[in-house]
Amino acid sequence: METSVLEIQKSSRRILWSKSEDLWIKRIAIDHQLLYKEKTDTQLLETILLNCLGSNEFFIDKAIGWALRQYSKTNPRWVESFIKQHHAALSSLTIKEASKYLTKKKTCE
Repeated sequence: METSVLEIQKSSRRILWSKSEDLWIKRIAIDHQLLYKEKTDTQLLETILLNCLGSNEFFIDKAIGWALRQYSKTNPRWVESFIKQHHAALSSLTIKEASKYLTKKKTCE
């Protein structure tokens, strides 16, 4: 599937938002794919999340965890891999939020 110029522009804008000094703009960048499920652009999600790591801002850490938690319902392996790969840079709040459904799935199996 070919990516349209409009989609590239949207992605570029969201990456810029993720680098904003305004925490609410940054949070919009993190949360914009929350309901995309299998249509989530994981490359874009990863870029945005990596741009936001280390902020030490409660609302950003919470949003990162929320985005990962929601996507874990669709692609738990990707989320587990992201957490494992970036564990040292993730806050405990982010890990707790991101792992919520991952832990339940393992417990239920």
